[in-house]
Amino acid sequence: MGEGWYWAAWIAWVLFFAHSLWRAPWGRLKDSEQLNVWLGMIVLLTVVWSLKAGVKPGLSFHLLGATVFTLSFGPHLAFIGLSLVTLGITLNGAAGPIAYAANALLLAGLSVGLSQLFCRFVSAALPRHFFVYIFVNGFLGAALTIIGVGFAATCLLAMVGAYEWGYLISEYFPYFLLLAFSEAWLSGMMMTLFVIYRPQWVVSFNDSSYLAGK
Repeated sequence: MGEGWYWAAWIAWVLFFAHSLWRAPWGRLKDSEQLNVWLGMIVLLTVVWSLKAGVKPGLSFHLLGATVFTLSFGPHLAFIGLSLVTLGITLNGAAGPIAYAANALLLAGLSVGLSQLFCRFVSAALPRHFFVYIFVNGFLGAALTIIGVGFAATCLLAMVGAYEWGYLISEYFPYFLLLAFSEAWLSGMMMTLFVIYRPQWVVSFNDSSYLAGK
């Protein structure tokens, strides 16, 4: 990736990050329990993202957890949190510092954006029902998010000439299709536990909308 791409990524990330800092519902984190959950997700996902597999140099993949983070805290706190996760794996040597902004846009920005967009679509198109929330938002949303991020990563690597498109689409992208099952299962399981035992942790779930009268 040329130097111009890195600078463009940094400019875009700074703008998105500043917007999220401005729009994030910081009042929610004044509650010590909510703050601990938010920080706990950051620490846990930093560990998860560090446990990645790879095909060749620069071709790595790992679980995201972005859907759980977005459904639980909303897009702005999720983007900030996942940007900190990206910073964590950068500091521990899992990614190059100069590529931080590009990685944050892809792993934090795009993943949160896809999760939020899918959640809004489901809320508008489908009935507000507990099982719709869990199986469509939690399971399917997580799977589609990681597939979308994987496809974007594949396109980006091909566009900058890191590897040939044919090689990437046949030897790299299919791993994200396989990873989607694990992402869906883990995200769906976590959201099920959250909405049953700790619904106050999930900003996108409301008892009166999803459970009352059902």
